[in-house]
Amino acid sequence: MNNTRVMSPNAIPHWEISGFVEYIGSGHTQDDMILPVPEGDSAVRLGNDATIRQELCVTRQTYYSITFTAARSCAQAEALNVSVTPDSGVLPIQTVYTSSGWDSYSWAFKAKHSTVWLSIHNPGYEENPACGPLVDFIAIKALHPPRHIPGNMLRNGDFEEGPYIFPAVPWGVLVPPMSEDLYSPLPGWTVLSDTKVVKYVDAAHHAVPRGARAVELVAGRECALAQEARTVPGRPYRLSFSVGDGANGCEGPLGVDVYAGQAGTAAKVSYESRGTGGHRRVELDFEAAEGLTTRVVFHSSNYHMKPDGTLCGPVVDDVSLVPVHRHAARRLRM
Repeated sequence: MNNTRVMSPNAIPHWEISGFVEYIGSGHTQDDMILPVPEGDSAVRLGNDATIRQELCVTRQTYYSITFTAARSCAQAEALNVSVTPDSGVLPIQTVYTSSGWDSYSWAFKAKHSTVWLSIHNPGYEENPACGPLVDFIAIKALHPPRHIPGNMLRNGDFEEGPYIFPAVPWGVLVPPMSEDLYSPLPGWTVLSDTKVVKYVDAAHHAVPRGARAVELVAGRECALAQEARTVPGRPYRLSFSVGDGANGCEGPLGVDVYAGQAGTAAKVSYESRGTGGHRRVELDFEAAEGLTTRVVFHSSNYHMKPDGTLCGPVVDDVSLVPVHRHAARRLRM
């Protein structure tokens, strides 16, 4: 160590480092800024061109999700490059979704080999080499992509399969936007955005309409949650889902815009939240448009903030899509 800087590539047990890496204790100060650590006594800070990496034994052709907790420090546009050979992705961390400044992020990959390197890299370069993201809590979890089940044409409609959520943190896990060639930490679902995310939450820290997991739409109209299902053109279908609040202080009229089927098939669903939990069940009937698939899309109608100034939004859960007889089709129940 040279003050807080780690000088040896193997000084942190089980990790290899390169670039400007610091090992800091909770409450470490820089200028007039205090750097807290969410759990335990220590974390690492990745300065200019810094990397931490660890070799992992995995099962080939298995899907995995990586979860880690990170916070900004003094750089203006911070990002982290997460990679598991040969795949990689860049996670922007400019937007902060918690009052503590720490957020948990997820990223997924499919194992191409039985031994891989997990790397977290700060690609930035600042005049102060110590400026860069802090990283604490890193976990890997095998994903078991759910298949279609009787009574639901959507996969993982209950959101029970997803990235690891650290039991000690109350803020859930952010699921980043992804292009078509990337794997989703939330199997079956795609996050559509340039830089914004959805939040994966658990029943231990949030009100969840059903089961143990759900998704909070925290980024307004800048981010959408989507899935495609095989449908027959012209045939009627029913989309059902629950919308509510996570009992996290997100108050007021929470709105969800839903799109499915034909271009004009859309619904605006509102839920009046007191920020203490609760939900309602919604059904939307539509006819499938031309083509072999129908895309189901959810996004928050507006931006919402909790009293502490952090972003929040409606919670979506228990989503199902089923074919219906034409005489049984009915309009959206409001």
